[in-house]
Amino acid sequence: MATREDIFQKVQSTLVDALVVDPEEVRPEATLTGDLGAESIDFLDIVFRLEKTFNIKIPRGDLFPEDVLTDPSFVQDGRLTAAGAEELKKRMPWAADHITEGLDIQDLFTVDMIVRFIEMKLNEVAASQN
Repeated sequence: MATREDIFQKVQSTLVDALVVDPEEVRPEATLTGDLGAESIDFLDIVFRLEKTFNIKIPRGDLFPEDVLTDPSFVQDGRLTAAGAEELKKRMPWAADHITEGLDIQDLFTVDMIVRFIEMKLNEVAASQN
């Protein structure tokens, strides 16, 4: 089983390639949009690259739930509403401790959140093989 550090190294390499940034910029606390300059089109590329790197399937909306982020009852003025925070906590349990009402959606997706998501997916794959 891969360690969190192993997963981080692969996620870091994936993001360096996808976003054309320096490795030292890809820290656990770095945000994809605010710190690393990712745009919406980059999210599709990142998912594709993560699937290849880790040999897993990431269904659309699992890692980056766009439908929540474009719903005005969940996001207003670029910040999560209380309903939006609750919905994302349900849909993104690996990031629930980071999700709060009023969170700027640019700060939602961090490198560490991706690492935790991948860790969860790899654990699911391992459990299904036992």
